[in-house]
Amino acid sequence: MDLIYSVKEGFSGIGRAKMPAAVTMAIGFFSLVLLGLFGSVSLSFYDLIQEVRSRVEMEVFFSDATSEAQASALTAQMGRIGGVGKATYVSKDAAAARFSSEFGEDVVRILGSNPLPRSARLSILPGYADEVNIDRIRKKAGDLDYGLDIRYNREYLSAIERNASLFTLLTAGIGGIIAMATVVMNAYTVRLAMYARRDKIKTMRLVGATRWFISAPFLIEGAVQGLVSGGLAALGVYLVFEQALFRYEPAIYQILHPSALIVYPGLVSLGLLLGVFGSMFSVGRFLRKD
Repeated sequence: MDLIYSVKEGFSGIGRAKMPAAVTMAIGFFSLVLLGLFGSVSLSFYDLIQEVRSRVEMEVFFSDATSEAQASALTAQMGRIGGVGKATYVSKDAAAARFSSEFGEDVVRILGSNPLPRSARLSILPGYADEVNIDRIRKKAGDLDYGLDIRYNREYLSAIERNASLFTLLTAGIGGIIAMATVVMNAYTVRLAMYARRDKIKTMRLVGATRWFISAPFLIEGAVQGLVSGGLAALGVYLVFEQALFRYEPAIYQILHPSALIVYPGLVSLGLLLGVFGSMFSVGRFLRKD
């Protein structure tokens, strides 16, 4: 019975304050559309960063005193180091063939012998492609044998980390501002509704109504507003991606489409969550003051 009453009162509250509710849902809609578009780009950029990290490699060059059997065994040991996805042994002949394919010259024909060293190529797992873990892997690999020449592109790795850190801060900042604006607007609308019904709320408290009984209709009101805003925002982002981008910018659509599939349900859930949170904040403040 309490739930039925709360639901009816929640919808009635929206009906009694049509204009504030409409403004709140409109602002929530535009805020969540921006958040959805920004989120799609953010997720796509994150996938790109992970793809770039998955290409981070370390090269280990063996000394001339290391035999082929020893180099192959050392490569297998390196492959068992935490953070190493794959360790590939590169023989002198394979190194010469690689040189020929990259530069179009036969090093043996030019120099009369093959001066290229045996080596191992270590593919680093994306989650370990940062300077701290790379240095740890480098140290462990270096401890396996004396005289190993271990190299990786430190500047390339530092650039990845700088861009990833900057992007994380930017994403958190913009997303936080948009989410806060949505919460504030929902809280404002619910507060207006509570103020309009302040006499009724006082009467309910005097006759012993529980805090939950008083709060539930306003929480439902905020949830409905958030749910409508989130659903419309998901529809808006869908139209942008599936109609506009698909027709006019198919290349961009292919990049952003996988992340958009996550964003659609995310916007509906986020709208609901922000609506409830805004209502809880407003109801809590009102009841403490009253």
